[in-house]
Amino acid sequence: MSRSVGVIGVPTSAGAFAPGQEKAPSALREAGLLDALTGAGVEIHDHGDREGWRWRPERRNPRSQNASKVVEIVRDTARRVDDARSAGELTLALGGDCTVGIGTVAGHLAAGEELGLIYFDQHADLNVPASVPEGALDWMGMAHMLGVDGAVPELVAAGPSTPLLTAEQVLLFGWGPDQATAFERQAIDDRDIDVIPDERVAAGPEAAADSALERMRGRCDRVLVHFDVDVIDFTDFPLSENTGRNQGLSFEHATQALARLLASELVAGLTITELNPAHAEGPESLERFARSIAGALAGTGAA
Repeated sequence: MSRSVGVIGVPTSAGAFAPGQEKAPSALREAGLLDALTGAGVEIHDHGDREGWRWRPERRNPRSQNASKVVEIVRDTARRVDDARSAGELTLALGGDCTVGIGTVAGHLAAGEELGLIYFDQHADLNVPASVPEGALDWMGMAHMLGVDGAVPELVAAGPSTPLLTAEQVLLFGWGPDQATAFERQAIDDRDIDVIPDERVAAGPEAAADSALERMRGRCDRVLVHFDVDVIDFTDFPLSENTGRNQGLSFEHATQALARLLASELVAGLTITELNPAHAEGPESLERFARSIAGALAGTGAA
């Protein structure tokens, strides 16, 4: 499978709980991601990394901290993603916190195609500022893409349509019900959002991925995959900003499922989020992760 991939670095932790994720794009580059992609036969178009932005508390706006900066970065990401998409490239957005995915979706909507989103994440990210006290927008991204009541209006309106997506365009993949807030569970039920939970992915990663693609095939022209590395159990493979232990998928199961998803010609882009290089066991962990992403995008499987 020959692919042309546009790499777009978004080094931000503006929406995060704490700093660290803004270092992920450079860490993945240093771990050899681009060389691994080229070595696997993928044609690379490197659009570089935007200026980084490190998390800081916004005490005047405690329930939706750094919202104006998140909106700015989402809009900039959308512009850069649209440029790569318009050039015929499969977009690879390297975050950064989960709000980067809003920009990826917004950038692809300019194509006018029916877009689907497979949200590969332990969390549904369906919270709003009033439903959780921390004020971190990175576990509110899906709520803003769907325009859930109580979301920050400026972020809901940051893309070419409001809301960006309908519930029918979304599938939560690898979601952990035990990690959801009551508000999120209610939002999933009220909107009848499609879910393939983590237990099912663990039981058969490739079969679960095939099921996700089949469900989306009748709903959309192209699919984006949002991959939050916190879906990987921190005990098995510490990599994520979220240090939840003994929950989620093994590294092997997560990367098997991701490779199967990315093998589909439906896929128009991949966003990687929530990676904190400081939590990795060492350079070899980041290198292994980089090889797995390269193999998945090249269609040669996980490493």
